[in-house]
Amino acid sequence: MPRRLTLALTSALTLTAPAQAEEVVVFAAASLKDALDAIAADFQATTGHRVLISYAGSNALAKQILQGAPADLFLSAAVNWMDEVEKAGLIVEGTRSDLLGNSLVLIAHGKAAPPLPLGPNLDLAAELGDGKLSMAMVDAVPAGQYGKAALESLGLWSSVEPLVAQSENVRAALMLVATGEAPFGITYATDAAVGDNVTVVATFPAESHPPITYPAALLTTAADAADRAFLDALSSPAAKDHFTRYGFQPLD
Repeated sequence: MPRRLTLALTSALTLTAPAQAEEVVVFAAASLKDALDAIAADFQATTGHRVLISYAGSNALAKQILQGAPADLFLSAAVNWMDEVEKAGLIVEGTRSDLLGNSLVLIAHGKAAPPLPLGPNLDLAAELGDGKLSMAMVDAVPAGQYGKAALESLGLWSSVEPLVAQSENVRAALMLVATGEAPFGITYATDAAVGDNVTVVATFPAESHPPITYPAALLTTAADAADRAFLDALSSPAAKDHFTRYGFQPLD
């Protein structure tokens, strides 16, 4: 091949080659999995960057960040755990925002469970019978904390507390109901929407628990432009479409 043509082809390949791919490490609340996986897939296809997402309860993720885990972004299902990370000086100033809202529901095993009249007069303990009420950990995981607050607000907590089966995150709580190991559970509406073999039998009044808010922020361990680009992508119209499709309420 003539030298001039070789140089021209080399130059063209250099100009069209993508920038070196970077890696974005995201710590995200378990309830975000379906929507965030879709957003990450779009981002990877568009930019060539790789997105690695670790899903767990927000409490567990926050503790890992506080202990030095090398994450670039944190998406929490509650403001209190983001507050802990911010107090430790681990959030890049000006990058924290309230990204999403959600609602809290009572779910039952099966696809044809009848609705329940959720309120102070509901004998939820009787509905459970010999079964358990599946919840995320009520003193640590946001979904469990919201659920406990809602039950307390309705005057139901004292009667069902001995019957609660606690899981490490809301998706694990969902699974116990889906498999029939627990007849009822408390999850976010977004989890119930993607759960197999469960029915939403009641929605908790919004005023029965603190607002369900998902903050997002860039962490000080973030090292490259791809990290900030992914944070920005979470507020894009395409990302909002994904979040809305899975039942979240975009807040910004």
